[in-house]
Amino acid sequence: MDFKIDKLDGFTLVQVLKEKLDTHVAPTLKSELVLLSGNGEKNILLDLGKCNYCDSSGLSAILVANRLCKNADGVFVLAGLQPAVERLISVSQLDSVLNIAPSLNDGTEMIRKALESN
Repeated sequence: MDFKIDKLDGFTLVQVLKEKLDTHVAPTLKSELVLLSGNGEKNILLDLGKCNYCDSSGLSAILVANRLCKNADGVFVLAGLQPAVERLISVSQLDSVLNIAPSLNDGTEMIRKALESN
């Protein structure tokens, strides 16, 4: 199992359980995210706390999730970035596009505040 998906109060938590978000894992993640969106989920918290590596296919999956949530007038938050993944997102200048929280708890708080203001 590569992911853990929990439907919580007002949003869905997707936890990547692998150390690498790469070409072996990212396509399945992307499919899961599209399925969630298709089922009406528009608020997603993606926890990458266990990932210490991400490649372009992983970034693509993250951007798909962000776009799906935005298109549905929802909220997408990325949480728990490890240093190497955080560097990749920063170098790619996606830190100005994505909602990023330092930890899962912070991400939960960020998404709840965003939902309250909507």
